[in-house]
Amino acid sequence: MNTAWFYLVLAGICEIGWAFGLKYSEGFTKPVASVVTVVVMILSFVLLAQAMKTLPLGTAYAIWTGIGAAGTAILGIFILGEPKDLMRILCLLMIVAGVVGLKFFSESQ
Repeated sequence: MNTAWFYLVLAGICEIGWAFGLKYSEGFTKPVASVVTVVVMILSFVLLAQAMKTLPLGTAYAIWTGIGAAGTAILGIFILGEPKDLMRILCLLMIVAGVVGLKFFSESQ
């Protein structure tokens, strides 16, 4: 995995982090959680921008949002006790398959 893809994966993980941060900041009413959320949000954007220096815009953005959306939903199921019905799991699997497909079917960078 080259540096751009590494940055992109880290950016996606940071997106999961700031999504959870939004939940725990309770509408930015908790100062510490709010500051951590904003810092992780900025880090996510910086890493995404670094990845986009060499990766195609559409691929990078789709993978970034896919990691964030699927990762947040999966952790929500396991950490926050959110619903885990069959259709939700199937939809999450389709997002993951799309992210993996974009990675493997993108032109070599």
